[in-house]
Amino acid sequence: MMRIGFISTYPPIECGIGTYTSYLNEELRRQHNETFVISQVGAGGVKVFPIYWPESISIAAQIFNISAKMTPDIIHIQHEFGLYGSQWGVQVIELILRYELSGVPVVTTLHTVYEDDISQKKTILRLIISEGSAVIVHEEYQKEILLKDFGQEHEDKIHIIHHGVRRVSNIKGAKAKLELEGKKIVLLCGYFWPTKGFHRVVKLFPQICKRSLDAVLLIAGKSRGLEFLDYQREFFESINKSICNDKIIVLRGQFPQKTFDTILSSSDVVVLPYERSGPSGILAQCYAFNKPVVTTDLLAFRLSIGRSKGGFIANTDQEFVENIVKLISNDKLSQQFRNNIKSYIKKDVGWDNVAKSHIKMYQSVVRVPYGRARHVFWE
Repeated sequence: MMRIGFISTYPPIECGIGTYTSYLNEELRRQHNETFVISQVGAGGVKVFPIYWPESISIAAQIFNISAKMTPDIIHIQHEFGLYGSQWGVQVIELILRYELSGVPVVTTLHTVYEDDISQKKTILRLIISEGSAVIVHEEYQKEILLKDFGQEHEDKIHIIHHGVRRVSNIKGAKAKLELEGKKIVLLCGYFWPTKGFHRVVKLFPQICKRSLDAVLLIAGKSRGLEFLDYQREFFESINKSICNDKIIVLRGQFPQKTFDTILSSSDVVVLPYERSGPSGILAQCYAFNKPVVTTDLLAFRLSIGRSKGGFIANTDQEFVENIVKLISNDKLSQQFRNNIKSYIKKDVGWDNVAKSHIKMYQSVVRVPYGRARHVFWE
């Protein structure tokens, strides 16, 4: 057991990475590790220290000066471009160097790795890999991209640990809370962004309604600031003009976890028609409630569904329609997918398993050979 320091966004800040870190942090603590989190202003929780603004020009010094006093065995940085100041978050490099110079090993989870990343982002990634102790990615293809871009000599430094999934039960009476009892709910959830592809399903939904009279399209999402206003206007106009308008329900809000869990629990199938995505936090949330999914043929989705056997991949509009209809009209098939997902979580991606994989990886880079000595603490 050890003392682990996280550098990350954290709830109640709205951020998928913060949610991810909270689940990992909670499970590591359940497994008798001591943890703390250094985060942005707005974060909260037990041993969570919100000390910096993301626009600050002294992020690295602020984080290091506080965290070093806590004498961590290891620091784990959750990385996304832009979380650590301007110029694609370049201050994360200074932060890693400060820890390395002080003898504290640094692990960084790279949540965004794309083959077509711009050169500035690749510069950041190259330095994270070369200067840190280890790197985690969620999928094999992400490791392959990094090795191709930055050299095979980093093979042993880059570790693959799949995105974790909660083990939770569906919330009873979820459909009743939404006044949708007896309906087959097709769910879209996330930000109202063009790359999420929600407009595609709205356009196709009349075909689904013709074949399933009980089908309802539930859209649960929000905008962030003034992003994509033109797209949002077009999107909501398409809903208003749809011949199935009376069967399309839109929920807008910040969606605290309990609210979001209720929405997910109500659904019969979740559709992810994304145009671009890496390993998806939303997909992990769908798995948590054993919800079958229909997704676009993106590599991250294809790999995940290949392992979970919990959904369909759609390459065309017609495949989206056919696969959605199958899952809302064939209870036996839907239940088989739910069982597959449940088994996948138990055997592989439950947070208990994912936390153990992290511990094993941490131990490989901690520089003091503690042997059988245990880190202990009581609360």
